[in-house]
Amino acid sequence: MTPSYDDLYWKSDDGLRLHARDHAPAGAQPARGTVVCIPGLTRNGADFDALAASLTAAGWRVIAVDLRGRAGSERASDPSSYNPRTYADDMVALLRSQNIDKAVFVGTSLGVLVTITLASRAPGLIAAAVLNDAGPKVPREALARIGKYAGKPVPPMDLAQATTYVESIGKAAFPRFTADDWRAMAVRTFRQRSDGLLELDYDPAVIRTTRPWLLWLLRPVLWRAVRGLTSRVPVLVVRGALSDILPADVAQQMAATSPNARLVEVPEVGHAPMLSEPEARDAILALLERVR
Repeated sequence: MTPSYDDLYWKSDDGLRLHARDHAPAGAQPARGTVVCIPGLTRNGADFDALAASLTAAGWRVIAVDLRGRAGSERASDPSSYNPRTYADDMVALLRSQNIDKAVFVGTSLGVLVTITLASRAPGLIAAAVLNDAGPKVPREALARIGKYAGKPVPPMDLAQATTYVESIGKAAFPRFTADDWRAMAVRTFRQRSDGLLELDYDPAVIRTTRPWLLWLLRPVLWRAVRGLTSRVPVLVVRGALSDILPADVAQQMAATSPNARLVEVPEVGHAPMLSEPEARDAILALLERVR
């Protein structure tokens, strides 16, 4: 089924034209609130289409963003702006452009770092949060694995080749994916060129975000941000049972920071759950019932 959304554009503080998929709540009733979805390092807002269908059916407006340098958002002339602090500022600009006082934030992977950075810079904007398969401590080995493909050039491909490519780098994380799932993943990962071939739909410079030494230095700051977030609002920590990015003990420590935090583990999925899995989807809907 083709997802239903409007294209939403806004300007960052440094003048970039940024894009999101704006999914309206089902029916004619006013939205119960807004959910802002922030994707992973090389991903984009299309990853949240299935989740958006469930949340809009429950009456929520869902804004699934393309971070700067990805998909429909402009690429930065200064690659140093590809960092969680600037991404968080872009989220502030988004809410300001839409006259939204606060929203529920759903972050996947890098989106988790953006969400907890936003929590430390503008805590009043967050009504609740979903932290999907990342946290303040990321094993170096996992970052090295991502570094083997993220930001690396690949030749132009047709859809069959692109499907094979995404399966080759993701099959360990999604052992239950079908051929149709991999084809859909390829469509979300690549953009079509004027000659009909496909190329990766992100600026290779975004890879700078995963520098291990930088994340290591930020660990104490990120833990403080998590504790601050969970002390204020409902938080759901989601972990893929096969994940190497969010170790089980780190997920448990995050959930233990406050009675406001809960943990759900998605079976037979690695990094990162799509959030359309029944375990994740139902836990998110339960979280939204706790939002005031």
